[in-house]
Amino acid sequence: MNKLKHTVLLLLALSCHVSCKSQEKPNIIFLFSDDAGYADFGFHGSKVMKTPNLDKLSEEGVRFTQGYVTDATCGPSRAGLITGKYQQRFGYQEINVPGYMSENSKYLEDDMGLPLDQKTIADYLKELGYTNAMYGKWHLGNADRFHPLKRGFDEFYGFRGGARSYFGYKNFEGIHHDNKMERDFEHFEEPNGYATDVFADKAVSFIERNKDNPFFIYLAFNAVHTPMQATQEDLDKFPNLKGKRKEVAAMTLALDRACGRVLDKLKELGLDDNTIIVFSNDNGGPTDKNASLNLPLSGTKSNHLEGGLRVPFLMKWPRKIKGGAVYNYPVSTFDLLPTFYAAGGGDVADLKDIDGVNLMPYVNGLNKARPHEDLFWKKETRAVYRNNDWKLIRFADRPAELYDVSKDLTEENNLAAKYPERLKSMYKKLFEWELTLERPMWMLKQRFEKYDIDRMDRYRTPELVKKEMKQYTQKTRIKN
Repeated sequence: MNKLKHTVLLLLALSCHVSCKSQEKPNIIFLFSDDAGYADFGFHGSKVMKTPNLDKLSEEGVRFTQGYVTDATCGPSRAGLITGKYQQRFGYQEINVPGYMSENSKYLEDDMGLPLDQKTIADYLKELGYTNAMYGKWHLGNADRFHPLKRGFDEFYGFRGGARSYFGYKNFEGIHHDNKMERDFEHFEEPNGYATDVFADKAVSFIERNKDNPFFIYLAFNAVHTPMQATQEDLDKFPNLKGKRKEVAAMTLALDRACGRVLDKLKELGLDDNTIIVFSNDNGGPTDKNASLNLPLSGTKSNHLEGGLRVPFLMKWPRKIKGGAVYNYPVSTFDLLPTFYAAGGGDVADLKDIDGVNLMPYVNGLNKARPHEDLFWKKETRAVYRNNDWKLIRFADRPAELYDVSKDLTEENNLAAKYPERLKSMYKKLFEWELTLERPMWMLKQRFEKYDIDRMDRYRTPELVKKEMKQYTQKTRIKN
């Protein structure tokens, strides 16, 4: 009897040990906005936008001044972050939406999605015992085989495509299935309310239901992507704004409110101290589409100036990160996978095929070096190679440009003629990187290639951006 009692007590102790150990794993929440401008947040100095919750997140965590994405458009950017590597390495590099595909592509619209042989953040975290949820905009494949529930996530509420109405469709007829709101797999149900708020509702519910076990939430808002839609209540908060700036301000307010609700729920349940929270954005703001501002950066979504590639980037983990920190070396969203994996107890040495690094040793000052001396971007012939603070931009139909972004943030002083040897050596390194890539699965229609380049010139300097913005404040358009 004593022997049996001893065995039971030992089993209980082991069970408690395993349970307690699992509770030490941090919860992980990735808050991801869509098409937001670099300058359109209080923590980046905006006096127009109201983002108190995200500003507080910045104050309580670390703000990365040089946070980058792997592409200047939505879909490829998501492919890079969710796999922890350059998406060009598996052919997912050129196209953002099926309608831009060249007619010469051997792939069909149904083929456009994250290749099934690529592991996601959710796949890796599931191996560590995490329960994973994805809410919002997926944009990594509309076909059933690419569905979030088949890519490591246990729960899904959102839409598979790249953009949709923020309000529920009254009639499904004519609405493509990838734009319908979907609960889990093929349970289509339109939101009863404003989509940004509804996504927060789902995340809060998930937190409540999974508070006793480690979880990962990928909360990918479609705010502030077009269509420009806001509630009248939020619009009324900006009586001094007009036109698209009024609309994007109202949409940003809703985004901040939704993030705040998630953060508040963590504190209410006592989960805040051991939860990693990251906020970022998928690419630079498209000024011509939603009146977002990327100042002081030049450029916009879809081009390779800093305004297309550099994004807001915040991280908070009270148990491990000192609040109010600022980190000034370049980091990328593809660093999130190894960072999350290591935090969850995984050994980054097991991640054999990624380009990202675990950011924690750098953030905490244990590693004083740069996380990345080299970073690359590519869309067809256009490409960028950043070596430390030097940035080469290559074009299809014009001479290359060279900038020292540490001294020329707005990229107005082209140094290509002054440093021809540096230009040549960087060109060579860019070619060497390209030799490691797969051929693109989808090619871009040339008319869209030209559009992107023209757009780059249109937003070439902050002065041109300010001039452009005047036309977006002339008329008020309210759509709800």
